[in-house]
Amino acid sequence: MTKEQALFLSHLKHELNYSDNTIKSYSQDITLFENFLIEKNLDFQKITREDVRIFMAERLANKTYRGKNESPRSLRRRISALKKYYSFLYEKKMVDSNPFLLIVSPKKHDKLPEVLYESQIKKLFEENRKRTDPLATRDQALLQLMYSSGLRCSEVINLKINDIVFPSRYMRIIGKGNKERIVPFSKEAKEAMVNYARFSRPFVIEENKGDKKIPYFFLNSKGKQLTSRGLEYILKEIVKKTGLSLGFDLHPHVLRHSFATHLLDKGADLRMIQELMGHESVGTTSIYMHVSKEKIKNEYNKYFPQKSSKK
Repeated sequence: MTKEQALFLSHLKHELNYSDNTIKSYSQDITLFENFLIEKNLDFQKITREDVRIFMAERLANKTYRGKNESPRSLRRRISALKKYYSFLYEKKMVDSNPFLLIVSPKKHDKLPEVLYESQIKKLFEENRKRTDPLATRDQALLQLMYSSGLRCSEVINLKINDIVFPSRYMRIIGKGNKERIVPFSKEAKEAMVNYARFSRPFVIEENKGDKKIPYFFLNSKGKQLTSRGLEYILKEIVKKTGLSLGFDLHPHVLRHSFATHLLDKGADLRMIQELMGHESVGTTSIYMHVSKEKIKNEYNKYFPQKSSKK
């Protein structure tokens, strides 16, 4: 890490009070760009807008760890981070100009969130309950909690035992920007979580001779804290183990989107959903105003002329 990057990250943490996860993302974006500069033998103080455009083109052609090309959405986030980084360097007189200032990010294509039907959610829960392996109860607790609370991936993996109040069925969540909120969860989630806490969690710790005082509620198969990639892997494995076909990969955000959409479909207030999900602006939450696939299907079946029965 360069001294410039270290100074900027310190500024984010101590002056802007950014969360550790956000700072980590900024660090990764800056490191990617610095590696690009090293590869092209470029001086970070003398780069041009053309150099930035080449970087953008190469990023869009780059394969992610999921085997797909980097999306315009990811690149927009990187450019935003680098723009802020170079603004900081310019303000501190470490560079003569900000080459990102007039860069236009890739166009945003509005894409509706991927959402599961309520029937698919029900089937997912039912099929996972049939599993008999030691991690089945943990996975059931994850599914039930994520669907009934709409937590972000980072919030799930950082959830601590002391943050959960089981009798009242709510959690103390530290979300983006270190903002705290109270989030409830369902009776079914409570039952699954208690089952996991009593049986699967202690078993995993004992099996791996792990730390019995580890504060994080959800653990991986080694008795350690889950990572974001680990949680994504677990959800993919759940689909494989249950033999279900959902039409797309089961990522943490799918359960979060399903939570918000199903609440809205049942008449929940948009601002309440905003509070539950930890969105800073109701504009972010408003994407869930779209009519869900379930509703479209029901309305279609209700009004579309059916074939007349044979006489």
